[in-house]
Amino acid sequence: MGNNDTLKAVWFRRDFRLHDHTALNHAIEAIEQQSGKWLAFFYLAPETASVEPVHHDYFFQTVMHFKRTLKANDGDLYIITGTIEGALSKLLQAFPEIDAVYANDDRVGDGRLRDEAAEHFLTKQSIPFYTFEDAYLTEPDQVLKKDGTPYKVFTPYYKAWAKERKRTPAVIKRDVLLGSVHKGTAPDREAETLFNNLIKKCSYDWSAIGEEHAIKRLQMFTKKRLSGYKANRDFPSITRTSQLSPYIKTGAVSSRSIYYHILNAEADSYSAETFLKELAWRDFYRMVHFYEPDCKDREIMEGYRELKWSQNQDDLTSWIRGETGFPIVDAGMRQLSKEGWMHNRLRMITASFLTKDLLIDWRLGERYFERMLIDYDPSSNIGGWQWAASVGTDAVPYFRIFNPVTQSKRFDENGTYIRTYIPELNHVPDQYIHEPWKMSEEEQLKYKCRLDEDYPLPIVDHSKQRKKALSFFKGDDEE
Repeated sequence: MGNNDTLKAVWFRRDFRLHDHTALNHAIEAIEQQSGKWLAFFYLAPETASVEPVHHDYFFQTVMHFKRTLKANDGDLYIITGTIEGALSKLLQAFPEIDAVYANDDRVGDGRLRDEAAEHFLTKQSIPFYTFEDAYLTEPDQVLKKDGTPYKVFTPYYKAWAKERKRTPAVIKRDVLLGSVHKGTAPDREAETLFNNLIKKCSYDWSAIGEEHAIKRLQMFTKKRLSGYKANRDFPSITRTSQLSPYIKTGAVSSRSIYYHILNAEADSYSAETFLKELAWRDFYRMVHFYEPDCKDREIMEGYRELKWSQNQDDLTSWIRGETGFPIVDAGMRQLSKEGWMHNRLRMITASFLTKDLLIDWRLGERYFERMLIDYDPSSNIGGWQWAASVGTDAVPYFRIFNPVTQSKRFDENGTYIRTYIPELNHVPDQYIHEPWKMSEEEQLKYKCRLDEDYPLPIVDHSKQRKKALSFFKGDDEE
């Protein structure tokens, strides 16, 4: 680089794409006005440098995919690690031409604290730190009631959200983006080695990751599955959901691209609106998280903060392993263990079972999903668990308790989904697939499924647990 050229540093964190990337777009605009180039970097926090949780495996492979994309275009994604101040210091020492850092907002959870520390450090170095709303369609403090307070119920929130104009995707030509990317020497060799070792330890084969596959998935869903989405989305044995959530999580595609793609699609309006409402739920739960920053550890409804949830490790282990004796629950948990993903209907069923049938602390379930889900979004996951446990904003009333057998019969009538993940039930006929404990000993031998040996008996009696749950929430349980 020439002495007069400057560098705009773009900090990638959960936005691994080149199209409609708000921070990158602003950096490019500044370059076009002032000349110079941009570089990409990723901060690898030491506490996250493990591939043991499945969602880390997926996430880091996505990061590597993006790094390779930049390398193929004479750029790179530089990895830095250590304390945030120490990591940024290495970056600035290696690239003294950096005159600004650009990033997309992280306004809830640990990311907010990290960004505050980064801004404090950069300010002392006289380097501006520009952050932008990017991952959601609205800002967390944008859609509020007329009195300026946040909504607590989704339906009125959605009506207000739907009226808000959504920013259209920004278009910057790929050759302009990649023509101004800077390639230099890695500023932190230790971090690059640490990251490469992480990639070597990744054990899952994710066949379709990154921006290109995200766009293809979006186009395919819009063309083949969107029509009928409203009618079919609750049935896990048929692939009728978008399965875009892992790409949204890693930012391989922007929520704006998805929103306008669906909005302009030739599909039945009911299905399109139903899908767009899911994007509104994302914004709603992030808004809740923004105004309730402690909701990962504390119930939003004050009246339920003193509930004495069970911490029973044996029951928790049975749930995690998919060995509760309730086929629909076990199939969902085994899918999660195997694929790092679970159909949304099953997320509700399994969460309800843990919190209402087992009365186990919803926080334990939320943290397990955090470990396992490749599409883990803190705000949505916390919101979903508090909803299932009836302790959050706009939660399902405590007296509405999912019956796992009823749910199973309704959403997996022929047991197709169950048999996909519980092979020991493969020979069990439809009449027993939802309630295998009703088989006689003779039938168990006939259908090659001996209860308590090949497949467990139910660990609880749902009807009894339902009564216990009602007493638990009323506060008159005897335990």
